Amino acid sequence: MKMSGGRVVFSVIYHPDVKGRDIPKINGDVRVRIKKAIETRLMVAPQEYGEPLRKTLKSYWKRRVGDCRIVFKIDGDEILILGICLRKAIWGVGMGAIKNGTSRKKCPVSKGA
Repeated sequence: MKMSGGRVVFSVIYHPDVKGRDIPKINGDVRVRIKKAIETRLMVAPQEYGEPLRKTLKSYWKRRVGDCRIVFKIDGDEILILGICLRKAIWGVGMGAIKNGTSRKKCPVSKGA
């Protein structure tokens, strides 16, 4: 855990499919907003700015950025980014596969999201 300006800063780790599939499909403006949300919100206070998921996904969190959702897990001083997709599509990308550490289905992200 790092300190920045008196605040704890979490490190961020991206699931390989987020870098390979999700981020390249996101429109530039939305990508900037997502990056800013991760750097200014999730890296500083993920429990404050994220919303916990429920039931079988209760150890996971989400953060809405426009029409997209960032799904992540807090692991000590690390934030694991597991998916960045359209709000209604995130739940169909294979969260079970993510939980098991395997590859997941393609995540639909609109170019104009």
